Amino acid sequence: MPIYRIAIGTPGEASHPDALKAALAEFFSMLIFVFAGEGSGMAFNKLTDSGSSTPAGLVAAALAHGFALFVAVSVGANISGGHVNPAVTFGAFLGGHITLLRGLLYWIAQLLGSVVACLLLKFSTGGLETSAFSLSSGVSVWNALVFEIVMTFGLVYTVYATAVDPKKGNLGIIAPIAIGFIVGANILAGGAFDGASMNPAVSFGPAVVSWSWANHWVYWAGPLIGAAIAAIIYDHIFIDNTHEQLPTTDY
Repeated sequence: MPIYRIAIGTPGEASHPDALKAALAEFFSMLIFVFAGEGSGMAFNKLTDSGSSTPAGLVAAALAHGFALFVAVSVGANISGGHVNPAVTFGAFLGGHITLLRGLLYWIAQLLGSVVACLLLKFSTGGLETSAFSLSSGVSVWNALVFEIVMTFGLVYTVYATAVDPKKGNLGIIAPIAIGFIVGANILAGGAFDGASMNPAVSFGPAVVSWSWANHWVYWAGPLIGAAIAAIIYDHIFIDNTHEQLPTTDY
């Protein structure tokens, strides 16, 4: 991956109207995604009186996150690229598709969107807990780290293949649904072990509102490592690096 494609950006970029609009789009997309995803778990706990997790609950979580992410990516795609994930933004930065300063704006917006979504959930449910991501019994932090790396690799690889690759053609039309599908599938695979975050912002909001930080670093390190591996592999092997750099409004 050519280092010259990684860009810091200019100081004025942080206050440029287009960059601020893109960050605002990321805020709302994240709010939509987390409200539906975290809310589905809270609804399950209410219906089961905080009972044990069941296969039905796992399927419900996968569907809620998959559907919500499809919508969240779609509504933000034309404005910010529809990252809806700090790990995706990090992968886009490593591929030279977004500047560092713009990426930091996205990160701030994504984290705030997640926190606001959880605050709204806590208020609208009458004070129910917004449960932070946690490891299941018998799952070590290293088990969870590998899970998060592999699942996020699959997510960011899918993003690159369907949304970033300049050769994608009409495949770009189905990018949001493909991204939603891989997240839903990964939740079915990893949800019973560590909650299957794949998204530091999704983990951050519930952790802030519930003030529960046990093993929280796993939900940052895993996704960022997985995103970096996917971005470097796809960009270096499958994308012709002689093409012109993509606009920063794309992935």
